[in-house]
Amino acid sequence: MSSLFAFPGQGAQKPGMLHRLPQKAQVLACLEQAGEALGEDALALDSEDALTSTRAVQLCLLIAGVAGARLLMSGGQTPGYVAGLSIGAYAAAVIADSLDYRDAVRLVALRGELMQNAYPRGYGMTALIGLDLGSVERLLADVHDERSPVHLANINADNQIVIAGADDAMAQVAQRARTLGASAAKRLAVSVPSHSALLEAPATALAEAFADIELRAPRLRYLSSTTARPIADPERLRDDLAFNMCRVVDWHGTLRTAYERGVRLHIELPPGTVLTGLARRVFEQGTLVAFDGARLDTMDALLRQEVSQTP
Repeated sequence: MSSLFAFPGQGAQKPGMLHRLPQKAQVLACLEQAGEALGEDALALDSEDALTSTRAVQLCLLIAGVAGARLLMSGGQTPGYVAGLSIGAYAAAVIADSLDYRDAVRLVALRGELMQNAYPRGYGMTALIGLDLGSVERLLADVHDERSPVHLANINADNQIVIAGADDAMAQVAQRARTLGASAAKRLAVSVPSHSALLEAPATALAEAFADIELRAPRLRYLSSTTARPIADPERLRDDLAFNMCRVVDWHGTLRTAYERGVRLHIELPPGTVLTGLARRVFEQGTLVAFDGARLDTMDALLRQEVSQTP
């Protein structure tokens, strides 16, 4: 048996999320290092006003994920696998020792700026719950056009599909989805059309910035949330990180890969518990726990138990 550290994506952010992290040395070091890389106070990023910025949201998710993981690993225990949904992939790459944390901070700041500047208003993402993938794809084909684009973005679960695009197009899809029996159509706290072809240009610009960044082969097994497969080659990882903003996320497939490879302990890093809920639809056996709301000693004991049971 093995364990997975799962890092959440945009939409999981909460005001005060960095301030609520445990005041431990590993956490304080992550905040300090991020501030040095940015040339600003990292703790100023998680206010309600600051989190209206895509840049601030993505930086907060990176910092919180890395800080939480380093705190859990401070006792010497490491997960068998790491995976991150969208921006969470950057924290996963840092924890896998593939990407330097300070480099990740600078790249994520640029990533957020590029995405926000490309679509400052009028676009976003919507989660559809209760329809299968085929039904959603047919709705997208009916509504999408060049002036009002809408695309498949995330396959989060067998019954939860996320779309991305223009506000009016998403509203049309949401209305038709309810008519077909969707139990919910919820606009997400994301102001850009992530994981769609609409972000190919900013992804290409980010890839240029990645060209000068050193990446190493992952020390832990890194699962790509776009291919739902492991990546061990640094150049493939570079491509995965740079372009994940414009590629469909298959989180459901990523979780299935982890489970099929023997993962039975799923720990969701801060903030939130959304990924834990999604994992329940895949993990028929095992233990699911979210950093937020769990005791550190409990999570440490669970990691130690998984390590002792791994052949």
